[in-house]
Amino acid sequence: MKIKNCVSINLRKNEILIKISDDAEQKDIIENLRKKLPELKKMYKNEKTPIMVTGKILKNKEIDEIQELIKHNIDVEIDFDMPKALGLANITRTFNKEIAISETKFHRGSLRSGQKMEVEGSLVILGDVNSGAEVMASDNIVVLGALRGLAHAGAKGNKQAIISAGILDTVQIRIANVIKEIDRDEEPLHKQAYVSIIDNEIVIE
Repeated sequence: MKIKNCVSINLRKNEILIKISDDAEQKDIIENLRKKLPELKKMYKNEKTPIMVTGKILKNKEIDEIQELIKHNIDVEIDFDMPKALGLANITRTFNKEIAISETKFHRGSLRSGQKMEVEGSLVILGDVNSGAEVMASDNIVVLGALRGLAHAGAKGNKQAIISAGILDTVQIRIANVIKEIDRDEEPLHKQAYVSIIDNEIVIE
């Protein structure tokens, strides 16, 4: 079966640009990169030109896999230029896609004060997260009830992660390394809240 070409490599003035198609599957990306490694190596005869990977929004483990493959063969600096802000439709689409394929843990019941839950992937709480409780996930957090405790989505740096809650009644929310303090006297109580990062700021909708 022919693997479709989903990776392009271009030599720029001061960097090598690897562009990945938006709809590419991770296994095809790795296969493409493996085949193109000789081509990539040829660009490295004299100097260490940094590599910039752009295009598809990748998950942390996908980034690690690509980085490992290239670094195993070529000792070079690799940067990943992923979109910092997505429109709401794109965020929702990405979120839905990720939910379908990322590890999602479901927790039945509410978390009491002092309880802490950490998961790899996404977390869905079928209940409330009470004040004094804390939830942390490397991808998305969805609370069907009230979120009164602390929530940290995208804990390993995934800025495309989102937080969603039936009622958002917390004093602090965090996605990746971006934190928003919420003043309960000034902010209204958000129902069916959708929290994401837009232009490096946390936005509640």
